[in-house]
Amino acid sequence: MSDASTITTTRLWLIRHGEPVPEVRGRCYGRLDVGLSAEGRCQVERVAQRLEAEPLHAICASPRRRTLESARILASARACGVQVEEDLREIDFGDFEGLPYEQIAERYPEIYRQWMEHPTEVEFPNGESFVKMCARVTRSIAALLARHAGDCVAVVTHSGVIRIVLADALGMPAENLFRIGQGFAAANLIRYVGGYPVVESINGGV
Repeated sequence: MSDASTITTTRLWLIRHGEPVPEVRGRCYGRLDVGLSAEGRCQVERVAQRLEAEPLHAICASPRRRTLESARILASARACGVQVEEDLREIDFGDFEGLPYEQIAERYPEIYRQWMEHPTEVEFPNGESFVKMCARVTRSIAALLARHAGDCVAVVTHSGVIRIVLADALGMPAENLFRIGQGFAAANLIRYVGGYPVVESINGGV
């Protein structure tokens, strides 16, 4: 039996970026690089206040503007800075990027129907599939946890990325992934005890 004193505990905060600029409301955006709205910045500032007492050893972020802006707010009063993690970006929607959902439904009716009915089974035209995204996200998170074993780490990323990590921790099948809510600036906490995930908080509001 393992000695409890030798078991490593790692705390992983998964934080969704704040609300983006209004121009993308009602549009499909993943790769599309947009910043935060004024409300989005306020949302993340509230998260930073909430986590003020957390001894964060590292803050990692997707390379997109909305996540980097969010991560920099979180890091503003800390010494650890922000590390960019390329593989923690949102899915690439390909030809759908920047289009209103109504326009996607008109231009690509069959793919849109498949997307709505089986969102984790579609490969977006000139974009990415959920399977490919899931592989890069799980690989990146595993490397991050190995690198920061025993630390408290915050990852500022996207709803799709967070759902993948939470679903993996909970042992949920991919088709149930969208049962996990993720509002803007949602804060989620997973505690890894000897590598075993314990989900302590999901979709924490601000």
